[in-house]
Amino acid sequence: MAQSLKDISFIAMDGKKTTIGDFSGKALLIVNVASECGLTPQYTGLEKMYENYREKGLVVLGFPANEFGAQEPGTNEQIQSFCRGKFGIQFPMFQKMVVKGPGQHPLYEALTTSGVEAVLPSGSKLKEKLSSAGLLSGGKQDVTWNFEKFLISRDGKVIGRFAPDMTPEDPILVQAIEKALG
Repeated sequence: MAQSLKDISFIAMDGKKTTIGDFSGKALLIVNVASECGLTPQYTGLEKMYENYREKGLVVLGFPANEFGAQEPGTNEQIQSFCRGKFGIQFPMFQKMVVKGPGQHPLYEALTTSGVEAVLPSGSKLKEKLSSAGLLSGGKQDVTWNFEKFLISRDGKVIGRFAPDMTPEDPILVQAIEKALG
């Protein structure tokens, strides 16, 4: 039997073992992040979203990953320092993990095999850009690039998936979060 999403463990930046179940009763926005990506400015919107909705039950969870253009080369300590210093990040950040390909972490295996397809922002050209640069790989279920977002309901189910180029301010994402918070 497959491991429940709630039971999959991962490590917080402070070294503490954590699971999705530790956030029981909260809606979660899980994001694979990178410090040297063209989408890195999304940290600002993610932190604002966290500040605006945390009292209503939203937690943004950041998972650094280095699978896309080696855009997260730093150590966990360097990543934490960068996120806090440059963007004032207060939402929970976790140690680097593999989100695609060999060695994929069980959390991302569960997220990507949930059957939920990524919603693209209006006019999205990210896949075309990645493809023309030879950077698009994997199948339809795989994470496309840094800053892909997964929305988890308060009861621990994947209820939304959003393309990397969908910004935290996009009305489609905001509406999905507000619906998840009920």
